[in-house]
Amino acid sequence: MKTQKETIESLEPVANDTRINAAEPDYPAPGYAWYMVGVLTIIYIFSFIDRQILSLLVEPITKDLQISKTQLSLLMGFAFVFFYTLFGIPLGRLADIKSRRTIIAIGCAFWSVMTALCGIAQNYMQMFLYRLGVGVGEASLSPAAFSLISDSFRKERLATAISVYSMGIYLGAGMAYLLGGVVVGLVSSQEMYQLPLVGATRPWQVIFFIVGLPGILLALLMYTIQEPVRRGLLAQPQVAETNNVSIAKFIKYISENRLTFICHSLGFGLIALSTNAGGQWYPTYLRVSHGWSTAKVGIVLGIILSLAGTAGIVAGGRLSDWLAERGYQDAPMRVGLFAVLLMIPTGVAFSLAPNGNWATWLYIPTAFFASAPFGVAPAAIQQIVPNEMRGQASAIYIFFVNVIGLGIGPTAVAVLNDYVFQNDQSIRYSLIIVGGIAQSLAALSLWLGMKPFAKSLIRLKSGYPVNP
Repeated sequence: MKTQKETIESLEPVANDTRINAAEPDYPAPGYAWYMVGVLTIIYIFSFIDRQILSLLVEPITKDLQISKTQLSLLMGFAFVFFYTLFGIPLGRLADIKSRRTIIAIGCAFWSVMTALCGIAQNYMQMFLYRLGVGVGEASLSPAAFSLISDSFRKERLATAISVYSMGIYLGAGMAYLLGGVVVGLVSSQEMYQLPLVGATRPWQVIFFIVGLPGILLALLMYTIQEPVRRGLLAQPQVAETNNVSIAKFIKYISENRLTFICHSLGFGLIALSTNAGGQWYPTYLRVSHGWSTAKVGIVLGIILSLAGTAGIVAGGRLSDWLAERGYQDAPMRVGLFAVLLMIPTGVAFSLAPNGNWATWLYIPTAFFASAPFGVAPAAIQQIVPNEMRGQASAIYIFFVNVIGLGIGPTAVAVLNDYVFQNDQSIRYSLIIVGGIAQSLAALSLWLGMKPFAKSLIRLKSGYPVNP
């Protein structure tokens, strides 16, 4: 009996597939391709620093703006994710037809300015609007980045390359904790600062300036890389600017593979719900339940998340490529399933840690397993859609992961804590309930999606006519 890999190879009519340009140049040199991944990863790191820094500033912001934890959770989640997802789909479509490096450069400069502006917010509504702006800017990054990487690496290395880019999630979040913890410790030594143009400024406002403004210069790094050839398209030199799959064709393709996309989006979206809930509220849990200072929380979580999270996401990508080479065409879904099953016991143990030392050690496997799915998830999308649709499909994936993950995760924990337990000491139980339910449903969804994913991959590899 043929393996899935052999079946796919026997179905690949490369010579008859009108989407494939036999004359297109080879992939970029490995050194250059990895340099491009490095630039994108650096920008991704800064995006997560800007996104995550809010979780270290819960107490001073709630005090100065006179808001509840539920309101702050909306700043962490909904205020960011609403426009992030709303703009993600049109920006993903734009990435399919326009210069991807320019899209990323403009977006990076914009979200950096919006982050800095959070430092001048005088009330809740102003902070809410600036966080919307951060979401708009960051929506430009990943759909275009996934597309650039997919056109620069052969499929045998794609999951690894996207996992290295996705390290930015954990390096960025880790650095937000680490640098935030250090900066909080330094700038909190006095009550107010006098800054040029801004005037009297509180320490938490200074931190937004420090993490936001460098991104404006960082955007220029995008112009040190070139646009790679868009592969698998019709053979016109100007295809990068003229390729334009209609929305109707895109919807038709998604509909024909709907079970794959539903299981993928729900599975990885629910994992994101649990990891975002933890990422936003673990610092508060450690401060309230174990008496840690903000600086200690930032340094300890930052170091562990940067190291264990980075190791986990790269390990997930390598495992997926290794499984794919051995005929497992459902490799990305399989890796996600393994990771979430291992995540459940470690996350519960971390939340129930009897003291800070136990919490420190238990956070290491928790961060490792929690990070493993987030390189293979976007790589899976690149594998099962034609090049003409990668930006749009990536935006749809990001939409669901962030609506479910950021939009629900942090707020679900806050609502349980504020209205059910009504006790800050019980935040550990809110984390366990939200995380346990989300992770169990994620495992079920990924398991159900393994066969549909393999069938979608076979169908595409057999020469699906995107432009009949």
